[in-house]
Amino acid sequence: MSLMLARAFFQLIVFDLYLARGTFPALYNKVHRYKINRKRHTEGQIERVCRAIDIACIWYPKRALCLQRSAATTCLLRSYGVPAQMVIGTQKLPFKAHAWVEVDDKVVNDKSYTSEMYVVLDRC
Repeated sequence: MSLMLARAFFQLIVFDLYLARGTFPALYNKVHRYKINRKRHTEGQIERVCRAIDIACIWYPKRALCLQRSAATTCLLRSYGVPAQMVIGTQKLPFKAHAWVEVDDKVVNDKSYTSEMYVVLDRC
């Protein structure tokens, strides 16, 4: 778990740098182009990755935004062979935008009903 936690922390740093520079297109492209590792993921891999991201967020010196957290989770899951997608959605009233991660159309890093609360703008 310690290696996975280190990788989760590193991913948070990487995507924090994208957001600090205000380069959403670069962040989006990084996630969109991130290849799924060919190895088959093991039972419980999704839960372990999401837990590592959760713990890394606790120790991260800044509050991790949903976009940063979801980008990091998506890429880390893909590195372990999980076909994850980062989903970006919005709601009209009150206006809010949100990002989360889905695997096989199931939300894995947020509340299970998150996808029902937002109109999906894109998946990558």
